[in-house]
Amino acid sequence: MLKTLLTLLAILSLSGCSKSEALPEDTVKTTFQNPVWDGADPWLVKHNNEYVYCYSANNGIALSRSKFMTQKGELKQIWRAPESGWNRACVWAPEIHFIDGHWYVYYAAGVSGPPFIHQRTGVLRSKSDGVFSDYEDMGILNTGDFPDDLSKNIWAIDMTVFQFKGKLYAVWSGWIEQKDTDATSQHLYIQEMENPYTLKGIRVLLSSPEQSWETGGPLDLNEGPEVLQNGDDVFVVYSCRESWLKEYRQGMLQLNSPDADPLNPASWTKKGPVFEGNSTVFGVGHCSFVKSPDNTEDWIIYHSKKTTEPGWDRNVRMQPFGWNPDGTPDFGRAIPAGKALDRPSGEVEIEENQTNQ
Repeated sequence: MLKTLLTLLAILSLSGCSKSEALPEDTVKTTFQNPVWDGADPWLVKHNNEYVYCYSANNGIALSRSKFMTQKGELKQIWRAPESGWNRACVWAPEIHFIDGHWYVYYAAGVSGPPFIHQRTGVLRSKSDGVFSDYEDMGILNTGDFPDDLSKNIWAIDMTVFQFKGKLYAVWSGWIEQKDTDATSQHLYIQEMENPYTLKGIRVLLSSPEQSWETGGPLDLNEGPEVLQNGDDVFVVYSCRESWLKEYRQGMLQLNSPDADPLNPASWTKKGPVFEGNSTVFGVGHCSFVKSPDNTEDWIIYHSKKTTEPGWDRNVRMQPFGWNPDGTPDFGRAIPAGKALDRPSGEVEIEENQTNQ
């Protein structure tokens, strides 16, 4: 009897030991699914191995800072529209850029809307090199044809900036002339910048909705320009057709050579559509581009409509893309919601390291 009891205790002891030494279940997911979150006009930028997501919220501008592309992190609202002034309403499509030791946020806003006929572009600047620092309002940009007369300023949204050959340039969507209706065709403009909050010279008409794949609906639009640079190659990927329809899609301008003048419209070649929806993904538009955490992959971040019905109910998606033999981006096919995608390269390892600390 004693021998039997000792044997039973030994078995129970070994059983308990085995249980205590079992490896923990893997809690780090290796895949994700689109959409990643609600929203529109997604701007994601990588800086010092962190991802900063910039978006409009509560009539202001908010930021998220995270180690992960697929997950929002720490949140902060950095600016709220004033109660009066040119930018008191309709805050749209902000972007944040790190230039010469400061963060600059470019955004569209107006005095009222709808109709959205008052939209102009403003700039915020961080007071330090920290993305969550305080921001100061640097004022409105003169996106009209008379640099010395702000009273003749012209409608402008979706501004982005890029550096090329030691110069800073701004690209945005605007009207040829100020109108009293927002049912007005939109074009892309480019202009050199004297500094990150001041335009230099006069605006140059870069692209108009003229091709068959960027026209055909109730309103012809070129908007949401975003710059993609790969070595000496420069591309402007932009949205066309109507943002509220399932036909919303992406076109592209390519700078013809590294020595070409970006301010000369003849220096650019238009191609498209380069990215569009399909039977399960609707209204692919307004994107940004980032590298994966380990810098081995290129990703496009974009929004799409939730349904085929006209409207602006949208969510944010992301997927990797490659490059064609001729050096142009190959965005592939818009991937349906709910399909498992491998997380951006290096992201799983970062989360595993954090979990094990």
